[in-house]
Amino acid sequence: MQAVQRQIAEDLKVQPPFKDTAALEAEIARRITFIQCCLHNARLKTLVLGISGGVDSLTAGLLAQRAVQQLRDQTGDKAFHFIAVRLPYGVQHDEADATAAVDFIKPDECQTVNIGPAVKALAAEITAFEGKTPESVDFVLGNTKARMRMVAQYSIAGATGGLVIGTDHAAEAVMGFFTKFGDGSCDLAPLSGLVKNQVRAIARHLGAPESLVEKVPTADLEDLAPGKPDEVSHGVTYAEIDAFLHGQPVREEAFNIICRTYEKTHHKREMPFAP
Repeated sequence: MQAVQRQIAEDLKVQPPFKDTAALEAEIARRITFIQCCLHNARLKTLVLGISGGVDSLTAGLLAQRAVQQLRDQTGDKAFHFIAVRLPYGVQHDEADATAAVDFIKPDECQTVNIGPAVKALAAEITAFEGKTPESVDFVLGNTKARMRMVAQYSIAGATGGLVIGTDHAAEAVMGFFTKFGDGSCDLAPLSGLVKNQVRAIARHLGAPESLVEKVPTADLEDLAPGKPDEVSHGVTYAEIDAFLHGQPVREEAFNIICRTYEKTHHKREMPFAP
């Protein structure tokens, strides 16, 4: 392991590879307990999470539903509640996967908020878009979609007295692959410190369909590049990112891309600058 790999792994609190099934199960239990502690500390009883159809929100949703079910069983308090939220921009191209994820999670409640009208209404008011290329406007509006989804989740959480769950994990954090004050905003992030293959391992262990566990990851934010795979945006594969974070050797080009991207996106992982 090179020194830079060690430092980045420490900064992101990367968890070591699961040694065996017992270690995997212990980590699942630890993260469920973490979710329960967050509710207890906030003196709240509701969790809110957007479900996209990808493995990250699938895994977080499975942990969330187990957390509130255990609390109901332990306390007899039926007020503990998990709300899954579908947040399509119009019609989602992989709607079938999102539906399958919700069906498997079996949340206590599922709400749907179409963010399309709100994003389009806001875009129509932004004069700064005038004269910009379609590609640059599309990229900015992709981040606007992520932020509008955050607004919707916090609106639901505010109305129900809940906490918003985020799906960030180490393999995305190292690449800064989230929207600042969008999907990067949450009250708790139960997947933090995990690499991508660990997120998949948890979902698989909890019985999730292999089609969802191994679905090609995509943020799907750009209208001009619908369903664009994360790995195309990264320029490296998740297998390489995972290996880097676990101190394993990776090809030189991948090593350099990860290090440069981590440096470039540093501000996204920090609180706002202050004097």
